[in-house]
Amino acid sequence: MTVRFKTTDVDGLKLFYREAGDPSRPTVLLLHGFPSASHMFRDLIPELADNYHVVAPDLPGFGMTEQPDRGQFAYNFENIANVVDRFTEVIGVDKFAVYVFDYGAPVGFRLAVKHPERITAIVTQNGNTYLEGVSEAFAPVQAYWKEPNQTNRDALRGFLAPETTLFQYTHGVADPTMVSPDGRNLDDHYLARSGNDEIQLDLLLDYQTNVALYDTIQAYLRQHQPPLLAIWGKNDPFFIPPGAEAFRRDVPAADIRFVDSGHFALETHASEIGAAMREFLAKHVG
Repeated sequence: MTVRFKTTDVDGLKLFYREAGDPSRPTVLLLHGFPSASHMFRDLIPELADNYHVVAPDLPGFGMTEQPDRGQFAYNFENIANVVDRFTEVIGVDKFAVYVFDYGAPVGFRLAVKHPERITAIVTQNGNTYLEGVSEAFAPVQAYWKEPNQTNRDALRGFLAPETTLFQYTHGVADPTMVSPDGRNLDDHYLARSGNDEIQLDLLLDYQTNVALYDTIQAYLRQHQPPLLAIWGKNDPFFIPPGAEAFRRDVPAADIRFVDSGHFALETHASEIGAAMREFLAKHVG
């Protein structure tokens, strides 16, 4: 297996992505979350690339993708989804299964609502789209939504601190020594770039648009019944297990599984998640 590290032009934006596997085989699009980038899939990509064409972009403002000034690019989830939509067109991918995690969920589900015919299957790993899945950890963010003033904005800067990144990676993990420091240290490096803090705070404010879209996404799921695997780190402090179980309300045939891990479940359970994905994709995608 060979992973290639590429950059392509998406309407003037230099977008970095990882690619592996035979492009003639079914494509799996991997969408990362906060505060990470496509490097979070470093252990999952080898689990899939023998059978699938795997593509993992860094979202705008994350990882190695270009970080335009906020005056040139509005950092909201609709714009990010539009960039990923165009990215798939630029690289010539017209149908794909999508793996969504954390911030990748509102991006991937926007693509599914917009282009239901292009989505062959959905794998959601702690990628929420139900109110039941939102924990009390979001209370400070919700306070900012209600009163988007500077005081409430500044109160969220702790979400960008290295201690919070460490918490996200290790909370709910039975043995934290299993979690490599490489991923979280790289995330902290990207968060520390000049201007990135304001970008992340913009996205935390805009996250309310994702919650507002839940009904629309659920209607898409009910209407189109995409093959769906929800595989959840059951100890996630942010997106809790009821959010996974809720998918069965709209997709009764959804495959719901839990692993004994936290938010970044791939750090400890990439082989288990990879095996579940291979089984699921073989059944529904080929």
